[in-house]
Amino acid sequence: MTTQISLVREHTEKMNPPRALWVPFELGRPIGAPDEPVFQRRVVEAALALFAEPEGPVLAEFPDDAPGGTSGDMSGWVCPVNLTPPAEDVAPDGALAAVLAEIDQLRPWYQVALEKRGRTTVGLSGLDIDAAVKLLADFMDDQSIASPREDIALPQLLKFASDDIKAWYFEAATAQPGPSGGAVLNDWYWQDTAAGAMVRRLAAICRTLDGGMMQLLGHKALVPRTHEHLVQDI
Repeated sequence: MTTQISLVREHTEKMNPPRALWVPFELGRPIGAPDEPVFQRRVVEAALALFAEPEGPVLAEFPDDAPGGTSGDMSGWVCPVNLTPPAEDVAPDGALAAVLAEIDQLRPWYQVALEKRGRTTVGLSGLDIDAAVKLLADFMDDQSIASPREDIALPQLLKFASDDIKAWYFEAATAQPGPSGGAVLNDWYWQDTAAGAMVRRLAAICRTLDGGMMQLLGHKALVPRTHEHLVQDI
């Protein structure tokens, strides 16, 4: 007998497992918010309770949102710097300058995070943060450029560099005092930073290119589904 917890209802409906509990939580948090053991136990017990169903397949819904909510409420969250709202039609050189300016402002907070945690999730691309940003800007300007790393194809390196930039921003932001849930950080990054605007623009460019990997980047791999509506076709 099997049961499971599902974060993406559409996937579960297609796989049609014997028993599944769909939960309305953020990706990566299948039992809700951290440090909430009572709530987490409720989720696990709800999934186990599906064993009592007389027959399947069963797809049940968990009735409550996780503590703290996932609406992106930014009240109480203090941005470490006042970032200039990003423009959508900035040329590659302008986008590069805007993102590097943000990084200069956020760099002290990233250092605080690094010293506090003693580790970082940045580093997939093998490029330093400025070089990762420059790679994206260079590609936006000229889609025929070669990968600066012989061991990683350009589409994969663009994905790694984009992930590094996002991780760098998130680590810098979470070093500051105040609440900083995943939904809040995602809204801040994708809507209010020049870096988020750059990656959205990169996704739009990839959608215009031939080749499965570039199409995958443009439609699936660069911008999360929660914010893909912000990608403006070109």
